Amino acid sequence: MKQTQDGKWAVNLAAARAFHAREGHLRVPRKHVEELETQDALSGRQGGADGAVVVKLGTWLDNVRKRAAKLPQQRRADLDALGMRW
Repeated sequence: MKQTQDGKWAVNLAAARAFHAREGHLRVPRKHVEELETQDALSGRQGGADGAVVVKLGTWLDNVRKRAAKLPQQRRADLDALGMRW
């Protein structure tokens, strides 16, 4: 099943929230990979084994920064709430 852009965003944002909750910031190293426990809402598998979703969080945040001007306001607000450095 192909994942929608909204679905991918939700998985990546969940990974960013998990990192932020654990580390207290969103200064993610570019090579950092975040593993999420799979929930029904996050059933977008990205190569994880045994029920985990693997998100290349550092790369994703880097790419989001480069596309910041094109982001919908809500998505930008979601990341601003986590202290995103643009």
